[in-house]
Amino acid sequence: SQREQGLRTHKHITLDEIGRRIAIGNFQELNVIIKGDVDGSVEALTDSLIKLSTEEIQLNIIHKAVGQISESDILLAAASNAIVIGFQVRPSLIAKKLAEKEEIDVRLYSIIYDAIEEIKSAMEGMLSPEIKEETTATLEIQEIFKISKTGTIAGCIVKEGKISRNSKVRVIREGIVVYTGKLGSLKRFKEDVKEVQSGLECGLNIENFNDVKVGDTIEAYLEIEVKKTL
Repeated sequence: SQREQGLRTHKHITLDEIGRRIAIGNFQELNVIIKGDVDGSVEALTDSLIKLSTEEIQLNIIHKAVGQISESDILLAAASNAIVIGFQVRPSLIAKKLAEKEEIDVRLYSIIYDAIEEIKSAMEGMLSPEIKEETTATLEIQEIFKISKTGTIAGCIVKEGKISRNSKVRVIREGIVVYTGKLGSLKRFKEDVKEVQSGLECGLNIENFNDVKVGDTIEAYLEIEVKKTL
């Protein structure tokens, strides 16, 4: 049951659990794996995170690299009880499934400051998200149409979830986030629509971005404000 799941401790460390572990005095180090879109962001994250170490908690970066989060990253995280931080990258499908099975905390960020703040808060035992992202749909681009007035229309299939006209979107190419923005249009058979469900095809245009390619993944998400709880 869900209640039992909630009470069961995780196989591996999660950011949310750090506070509890600090409270009972058995948390001394946090192992982190960093994956990013480019060298610069990996280094910036590494430098900033290392500075978060305190006398009480040592932060260790056990692996850092450019590229999507891979199966081997998750295996390493499982072996060394680490959390995985992805900056402008996504896990491969195999990595995602393995992370769920092994209960690895994979945190995805698009702003370096957010990553630093969240981990700092976790290490202080004070984690409280304020704006949370919820991925609402994953789409795959199957064809591209150039339309003179509108720009590029991506013909997509919704692989899971549902995409809404007001969704924010990210374009992901081989596990790397190449663009984040909003929809300019969402259509089915040339008709404007408010949403498109899983399994259906649609045509969409992304505001100010025409460099979509066949095979790209589009991730639709909503930002949800989460009230801080005492």
